[in-house]
Amino acid sequence: MFKYSCLNPISAVGTDNFTDKYVKTEDVNDAEGILVRSAVMHEMEFSDKLLCVARAGAGVNNIPLDKLAQKGVVVFNTPGANANGVKELVICGMLLASRDVIGGIDFVQGIKDDENVAKLVEKGKGKFAGTEIRGKKLGIIGLGAIGGPLANAAKHLGMDVYGCDPYISVDAAWNLSRDIHHVKTREEIFKNCDYISVHVPLIESDDPDVNTKKMINKETISMMKDGVIILNFARDALVDDDALEEALKSGKVRKYVTDFPNARTAGMEGVIAIPHLGASTEESEDNCAKMAVAEMMDYLENGNIKNSVNYPAVDMGIAYKGRIAIFHKNVANMITQFTAAFGEAGINISDLMNKSKGEVAYTMFDTDEAASDAIVQKLQGIDGVFRVRVVK
Repeated sequence: MFKYSCLNPISAVGTDNFTDKYVKTEDVNDAEGILVRSAVMHEMEFSDKLLCVARAGAGVNNIPLDKLAQKGVVVFNTPGANANGVKELVICGMLLASRDVIGGIDFVQGIKDDENVAKLVEKGKGKFAGTEIRGKKLGIIGLGAIGGPLANAAKHLGMDVYGCDPYISVDAAWNLSRDIHHVKTREEIFKNCDYISVHVPLIESDDPDVNTKKMINKETISMMKDGVIILNFARDALVDDDALEEALKSGKVRKYVTDFPNARTAGMEGVIAIPHLGASTEESEDNCAKMAVAEMMDYLENGNIKNSVNYPAVDMGIAYKGRIAIFHKNVANMITQFTAAFGEAGINISDLMNKSKGEVAYTMFDTDEAASDAIVQKLQGIDGVFRVRVVK
């Protein structure tokens, strides 16, 4: 029997998929698995019972990834589950920025009680004229779960679409329309596009080709067309707020649309600030919940890891006989020590898989018999091992 706890309300469409092997507990310290959405976990203390955390969503800034990795706790997210909801809101954002819809609505609300409202609307509507998106150039930085579908949708809307993603996956590339212009550098996007939409993770690096923090800054804005519209449905720190405000005041940037308002941008003139609604659809929440639950169940029952942000992907199918999972440092000679320990214990290894991710690694062994306490203690005593888990 596995126990799980929810730090936030999780859609029943997902939690209903738990079998009778699972029971919900309100005591997070008694749970092997935690389901979470937005609850901040950085100050939490975690019991030794905890095996995994599944984030029903893509961003994991609210979870202490390194701390949990050192404890041998796998953290999952659900990439792509909310992609359609975000994609649709980006398109909405483009239209709101192109046509001063919000200004027009506010204008009508201001005159709604006047008996001549119809005449006043016709007289004043010229102040809210905008431009169409058809035929305009859209530049998308990041062609993953959201950027790729956005590129395809924008093409169907008649836009001329440019995409930049040096790390695009094979699956994402296959799903991308051949009519998308694939460019090699962000600078090509900055210089040529009427609309720029960013869909990349927040990365701090000394390498300018890798760093994304404040990638929209005074220097890159200066490369852009006058009157450019910038859309940010990824992370607020991708944009330098000081440079943005200056560009909005000068007219260099026509509108900035963000789903991540902060203390600066929320009240900034020329900003359309949306209260993080990208994934706030019934469908997105259901999809995230279903994926998070499926990831947790496969890991708890079989030791398989898919869509983890702090450990590598490993899949050895269903656990039939003995299966042991070892979390350890990604250093030389670890596998040799593991296999020697099994050999000394007279345990035959029928299969194994080892994968690494940065400084950590994950190794699973299928054995012809269940693990004894003695072999677990032997493996746990090897220098560099964080945790040994008997899956079956």
